[in-house]
Amino acid sequence: MIYLAQTDTTAGFLSKDLKKLNSIKNRPLNQPCLICVSKFKNLQNFSRVPKKYKNLIRRSKKTTFIYPNLKAIRVVKDHPHTKLLDKLEWAYSTSANLHKKEFDIEFAKGKADVIVDYKFTPAPASKIYKISKTNIRRIR
Repeated sequence: MIYLAQTDTTAGFLSKDLKKLNSIKNRPLNQPCLICVSKFKNLQNFSRVPKKYKNLIRRSKKTTFIYPNLKAIRVVKDHPHTKLLDKLEWAYSTSANLHKKEFDIEFAKGKADVIVDYKFTPAPASKIYKISKTNIRRIR
């Protein structure tokens, strides 16, 4: 099931089926995708947060972290998008456009199985940091 929703950062597709998301966007089927969760408790199911960065991750908004196990995860808080994530517990998330192309509402609506929102505002992508047990590095 592919959901089209206004995420905390931009208009995006959400699904638990990574291959289907990559297929829609014309990306390699095994290309990793970020995971969105609405609770820190769900974050623990995917990766262990280095103790040194727990407070930073808790306070961050619109920020994706790549953890030592190389999973990219963003915790979405205080946004209407959180309600959908509460129902799904977690979802792969990607922008609602073709790979490396601009947002097109007709393309997005045509590819989605469920349209959650009807007003979409394309916006800059989230910040991305890669963390290890001892270091943090800005990727985007």
